Amino acid sequence: MTGPVPQQTDLDGVDGGVGLTALLVAAARAIETHRHDSLAQDVYAEHFVRAAPACDDWPVRIEQVPGGDDNPLWGRFARYFGLRTRVLDDFLLQSARTHARQVVLLGAGLDTRAFRLDWPSDLVVFEIDRAGVLAFKQQVLTGLSAAPKAKRVPVPVDLREDWGTALTAAGFDPAAPSVWLAEGLLFYLPGPVETYLIDTVDRLTTGGSALAFEAKLETDLLAYRDSPIYTATREQIGIDLLHLFETGPRPDSAGALSAKGWSTSMHTPFDFTHRHGRGPVPQANDALEGNRWVFAHKPRP
Repeated sequence: MTGPVPQQTDLDGVDGGVGLTALLVAAARAIETHRHDSLAQDVYAEHFVRAAPACDDWPVRIEQVPGGDDNPLWGRFARYFGLRTRVLDDFLLQSARTHARQVVLLGAGLDTRAFRLDWPSDLVVFEIDRAGVLAFKQQVLTGLSAAPKAKRVPVPVDLREDWGTALTAAGFDPAAPSVWLAEGLLFYLPGPVETYLIDTVDRLTTGGSALAFEAKLETDLLAYRDSPIYTATREQIGIDLLHLFETGPRPDSAGALSAKGWSTSMHTPFDFTHRHGRGPVPQANDALEGNRWVFAHKPRP
């Protein structure tokens, strides 16, 4: 990895709204990367943060954070993102080492798994997101001379559009086993769009495929408006997550997959904190209390 980050960077898609949350996750991954007990390594993450003026003063190491791990945003919330990254890395790699020959990152954002994970040589990674987000990511990665470790196919399309057609047009093969990821995505989408997404994944997958996604179970998200995590995110970096989340009724996507014949399991993040020995633990007025990580597998005929 060589070369400076480009000075003139295309910021369309990451300079506000939901796009800015991709930079929040990148900063969290950078902090996790530099920890002595890191759960996940993403050497590209801090370069995304530094390339965007909106966040060029955000920390990328826990030592830069006033209060360190006691800071609700850059301590506890960032550690949550680090844990999530590791758990989903493991899920994708396990799927790729068994059946999957294709990876589909839904709402890929600033995900660099195509560059940082050790994939089988014949695997293809498809990254679906808005054109501006993918362009910003590509510009930063090109400035770093980053090379993917698998064939990488960006698919610039909004998930509110006919992204299934765009994906197959980009070379995705519905007849080959695949593994899909919707990381930190669904709660930004209207309920009908989530239902369409789940139905499309089911339609485009064959037996032996898998899907992981993150859901929130709260019936009233605003009940956590004054939680330390949401308050710190608003006050420290100006991102009001609850304003960005869709507050309408959420579909039961895990149940829908089960009804279609998939096997599903649902876990709290705290399950994996226990497994890995680090990560967030429950607390009072906890914005993470309703978060669930769902893992689904489509059985072979």
